[in-house]
Amino acid sequence: MSKVNELLMSRWGPIITGGIVGALAALLVKLGNPGNMGICVACFTRDIAGALGLHHAAVVQYIRPEIAGFILGSFISALIYREYLPRTGSSPLVRFFLGFFAMIGALVFLGCPWRAYLRLSGGDWNAIPGILGLIAGIIIGIFFLWNGYSLGRSYEVKKGSGYIMPLAAVTLIVFLLLAPQFGAGGTGGPVFFSEKGPGAAHAPWIIALGVGLLVGWLAQRSRFCTVGAIRDLVMLKDPHLFNGVLAFIVVAFLVNFALGQFNPGFQGQPVAHTNNLWNFMGMVLSGLCFTLAGGCPGRQFIMSGEGDGDSSIFVLGMLVGAGFAHNFSLASSPNGPGAFGPAATITGIIFCLAVGFLMRERFE
Repeated sequence: MSKVNELLMSRWGPIITGGIVGALAALLVKLGNPGNMGICVACFTRDIAGALGLHHAAVVQYIRPEIAGFILGSFISALIYREYLPRTGSSPLVRFFLGFFAMIGALVFLGCPWRAYLRLSGGDWNAIPGILGLIAGIIIGIFFLWNGYSLGRSYEVKKGSGYIMPLAAVTLIVFLLLAPQFGAGGTGGPVFFSEKGPGAAHAPWIIALGVGLLVGWLAQRSRFCTVGAIRDLVMLKDPHLFNGVLAFIVVAFLVNFALGQFNPGFQGQPVAHTNNLWNFMGMVLSGLCFTLAGGCPGRQFIMSGEGDGDSSIFVLGMLVGAGFAHNFSLASSPNGPGAFGPAATITGIIFCLAVGFLMRERFE
């Protein structure tokens, strides 16, 4: 075990993690997850929000065990390797709204950075403007980092406070298995489950949970992050994390190709639209939010499992943002952006620019 840990903590760690995650994501599609959505942190969080009744878009409601697995896998890894360190206090309200708007941008594009790369590896060329937007958003965030941006330091807190997210993950698994109905006569929710659409497409829960646990453990050890990869490459000229992203894309492509899941083109791609402008702008917003918050959505869930209360607040912001996105017609569909999605995207970018300028040291 120590040899494996040393390997994951080395420069090979992100490459190994990226390759395994890419392969598992493609396999999850084969086993039932939506097309080009073997693992999408934003979409899966959106599905959980629907299952818990935070929105009522009937086609995207399901408790995704992969997300619970991320948290628990990271939690177990942090405990084993003595990296469980509950901390919080770094501008929690700002982080909540960064999570909120990150989700808005992701649902305008229809995917988080992980899914953007998976869509590319599956032949969905609509992912290209999204990835370019992600890079643009990260670069804008880097401008603020170079100019003294900081959300402040976090502080160590009592050990028990870090148990909340793992307990929430266990609760989600219980809800998935028992599907309790709290309405009169057992007809109401939560928990809601889609009978059709992406929410009804899922791999067997035990396999999905196992994948989540493994990914949570691997990502916690290797610090795998799809946003930090580009940030470090630009800021530090360090390809350490970026090599993991390349492995993620290449292996996912190879497995998709081998399984007959590589279908190149723009039209008819699963859970995607062809509006290049808002594919780009949605990911500009998400990339900027993730950079200002310090990590991609997968990394935020992983850190929440380690006891990071600030990442937990960001995750809760994503959950609430998913509810708002579908309740207020902000989320896109295969037909294109939602009625108010573009306006919400611009609002989010303005919010992030304000945060970037105001949270610099010269304003202290």
